[in-house]
Amino acid sequence: MAETAANPVAEKKPYYDKRVALFEKYKARQDAESASAKEANVPIKITMPDGAVKEGIKGVTTPTDIALSISKGLMKKALVAYVNGAGWDMGRPFEGDATLSIKTFDDPEGQETYWHSTAHILGQALELEYGVDLTIGPPIEEGFYYDCYMGDRSLTDEDKPKLQKRMEAACKEKQKFERVVVSRDEALECFLENKFKVELINEFPPETVLTLYRNGPLIDLCRGPHVPTTGYITAVAVNSCSRAHWRADVKKEPLQRVYGISFPDKKLMAEYQKRIEEAKKRDHRVVGLNHELFFFHHLSPGSCFFLPHGARLYNDLLALIREKYWEYEYTEVITPNIYNFDLWHTSGHAAHYKENMFSFKIDDSEFGLKPMNCPGHCVLFGMRTRSFRELPMRLADFGVLHRNEASGALHGLTRVRRFQQDDAHIFCRAEQVESEVLGFLKFMDEVYGIFGLEYQMALSTRPEGYLGELEVWNKAEAALENALNQTGKEWQLNPADGAFYGPKIDITVFDALRRKFQCATVQLDFQLPIRFNLNYTAETGTERPVIIHRAIMGSMERMIAILTEHFAGKWPFWLSPRQVMVVPISENSLGYAKHVREVLYKGGFYADVDASDRKMQKKVREAQLAQYNYILVVGDSEAAAGTVNVRTRDNHVHGMHSIGSVLSILAQEKSTRAKESIFAEFKETGAESGTAAAPPAAGDSASATSAAPSSGHKTWADVFGPKK
Repeated sequence: MAETAANPVAEKKPYYDKRVALFEKYKARQDAESASAKEANVPIKITMPDGAVKEGIKGVTTPTDIALSISKGLMKKALVAYVNGAGWDMGRPFEGDATLSIKTFDDPEGQETYWHSTAHILGQALELEYGVDLTIGPPIEEGFYYDCYMGDRSLTDEDKPKLQKRMEAACKEKQKFERVVVSRDEALECFLENKFKVELINEFPPETVLTLYRNGPLIDLCRGPHVPTTGYITAVAVNSCSRAHWRADVKKEPLQRVYGISFPDKKLMAEYQKRIEEAKKRDHRVVGLNHELFFFHHLSPGSCFFLPHGARLYNDLLALIREKYWEYEYTEVITPNIYNFDLWHTSGHAAHYKENMFSFKIDDSEFGLKPMNCPGHCVLFGMRTRSFRELPMRLADFGVLHRNEASGALHGLTRVRRFQQDDAHIFCRAEQVESEVLGFLKFMDEVYGIFGLEYQMALSTRPEGYLGELEVWNKAEAALENALNQTGKEWQLNPADGAFYGPKIDITVFDALRRKFQCATVQLDFQLPIRFNLNYTAETGTERPVIIHRAIMGSMERMIAILTEHFAGKWPFWLSPRQVMVVPISENSLGYAKHVREVLYKGGFYADVDASDRKMQKKVREAQLAQYNYILVVGDSEAAAGTVNVRTRDNHVHGMHSIGSVLSILAQEKSTRAKESIFAEFKETGAESGTAAAPPAAGDSASATSAAPSSGHKTWADVFGPKK
């Protein structure tokens, strides 16, 4: 980081010191209340998860005391308590009879608290090293970050060691995390010099009671809870520095964001760092460029250029979904990309989503590029009177979508402005919801099974601000729950986490590195049918349909990013954009190699020939590095016999096979969408019995006369080989 003439830390020191003095003042008041509670000696009962009841004193006994009464080992591992279901510092006294659950790093709640506390240690390091104004510092799915304001200054990777050293020093000091309760006015007094904290505090009503936390010289506005001391943080690392904006608004102050990670065990840190290094190697942006699959250009930010091999991937994924659409009786439609904004006013997107849309004027009317397909599908459904006999109506659409993502939010294929979805909307009767959702979950399970992706499901139920009738919500949630139960798979409940317009099932996908992604979704919608006045003729009158929003891939671009990293660029044969490389041993064999390639191409496979003058071994190695699934080596003997010598990218040699048998085996591997090579199941030409013979193929009979020798016919070498 470039140094400036002024010393920001020295300039901020009076402010930092003032915070500490005020905190001590508030803490003295709180300590006096604790002393009174001790004198009162009011007994309370603390109920454990197993039903055991512990005795305690109101305002005196803490979760740490209870943990120690159970075992010293538990007390040492305990990071946070949950008292009456709410997060609670281990050292915070109980305020009455309570239930108690103690969390360690093995629990999600323990990890969240651990990383939240480490974020405060990072905040301290940022203040002491650079004199920053802290904004927010939350835990994230794995680790934490802290955003800070530094004016015109910025952080780079060169600053990471300094921050990490500061954090490690704070951990060694075993600074206690202390909590005090203050009024809104007291909090404002404490953070008067930090406009970001002041803005946050002013959003609370005047009568709000807030909490402050201290660790060492850092005083921060925070609801908590935190681990007992900084000494619980054994291993810490600063991962990266990047840019952000206050309130994620590019028009507001630029911020510096620092990401970090911490663990209670150095072994866990080593495992994490190894996994991160592997993730860097698999980064889809790197693999995409190295394998010439896709790239981005500044002339169209957030819109991907798919090169020929990347387009193969894209189209093969679309083909998979289209095949499943036929199986599950979806009907594909094509809808406009541009709509008059009257559509978005009807759907509600104009009021709540316009900033994320691309809009423009045509003949004095405002139009917008569609960011989603559902309003257009509502127009399609409502174009004429519908009958109950037409339901369920499953409308699928691969239309191009555009969303005006902020420049700073764009990230490879995972966050783009132009994309396509395997988007479909099911218009159905209320009593059809359960069977339709169950069908979708089966559809999804089959697709994810093809990729070898594991997933978790969670039912998100009615939120506080829900719209519609309670009875309708209850029936819909029951239908989703029944569908989940019928899958035979475990699922979780996310109470009050549904959308305001309907309950949903959230699906989290795990890749080969056990990273989590949100791809598939199934969401009930009671409101769009009302907004678009959609009806169908039922047996006894007219009724409104229920809309089920569903997707499996989600964004095709995002799924390609996930699969690129999941497979590390080593695609299964059916999806591979580079399936076969034919390698001639010498120039004499080039003609035969081209013939083999032509036969494979006509058989529906992506095949190439290495016609370079490199040695055979080098050609094979280059093909393996390029991740061709199979390398077929051919020379004079193969040309004479109409065969090829088969090996894989992992250098498993499967020996000599006729071209016809190769076609058959590859066709089987492709049609079954096998995850691994199946060549080992078949014996090579002329091999001893004991291994399965190649499956019968048209290439082995009449259509193979140019590929394999047969009695009464000249061989390929006789006709096209070098003259003797």
